Amino acid sequence: MTLNVYLSGEIHTDWRERITDGAADLGITFNAPVTDHGASDDCGVAILGAEDNPFWHDHKGAKVNAIRTRMGIEQADVVVVRFGDKYKQWNAAFDAGYAAALGKSLIVLHAPDLRHALKEVDGAALAVAETPEQVVQVLRYVLTGALPG
Repeated sequence: MTLNVYLSGEIHTDWRERITDGAADLGITFNAPVTDHGASDDCGVAILGAEDNPFWHDHKGAKVNAIRTRMGIEQADVVVVRFGDKYKQWNAAFDAGYAAALGKSLIVLHAPDLRHALKEVDGAALAVAETPEQVVQVLRYVLTGALPG
């Protein structure tokens, strides 16, 4: 069995690297949005032309990024969505809902203090993890049936 895993959400910590490094021996294909904040914000105007109005600048970028995000989620077997505590990740909430609506296996990753705020998102998930290492353990169990330790 092989897995295609899409890693969505917060971009300000090393959670993606911790998951990909921890699962390096499992043969998983990982995909993710563009995590270079500047490139992600400016992709629309860099490709489709400049905008004077900040709304349309952001709109173009969001739409171009949505192509990559939708494709990644649609092609994934498992979608991991990380919610950080410092910034509001509205896009992560959308990605979790989109993945759930498509019937994708959803793993949500966040700190325990966000449990109440994310209860509906957690309700759509098949697993709710607090650390990237727990996500790796879930993926390892899914592929091998092996428990941690």
